[in-house]
Amino acid sequence: MNIDFDLLLDQAKSASEKAYAPYSGYKVGAALLCSDGSVFTGCNVENASYSLTICAERNAVFQAVASGQREFLAIAIYVDGEVLFPPCGACRQVLAEFNPNLQILYANRLGSILSDLDTLLPQAFTLSEI
Repeated sequence: MNIDFDLLLDQAKSASEKAYAPYSGYKVGAALLCSDGSVFTGCNVENASYSLTICAERNAVFQAVASGQREFLAIAIYVDGEVLFPPCGACRQVLAEFNPNLQILYANRLGSILSDLDTLLPQAFTLSEI
């Protein structure tokens, strides 16, 4: 399947507008492309108890899984700011559960980087080798 990262990024930007980020100030949106062409979006939802915050990437994955999806091809992540950073470690591990070679586009107002999960999370933890 040919991945339209521009469209995926637009969907991630739209999702970022729904974010609840009163503590960090960073509104993040994610758009997850499934193997059947469907897309699930998510945004970050922060909490005063920081450990209860959910990232946009995991929000999108959990929505996709709840809808019966398990095969993911790519994810676009948009941060509404000038800081450009990849998914956090927890999000990388959750994504690796489904596709260790997932294509990842992360972007902000100033630019973007296209990478893959294997590069961002080499030697991901997995139970398949036990």
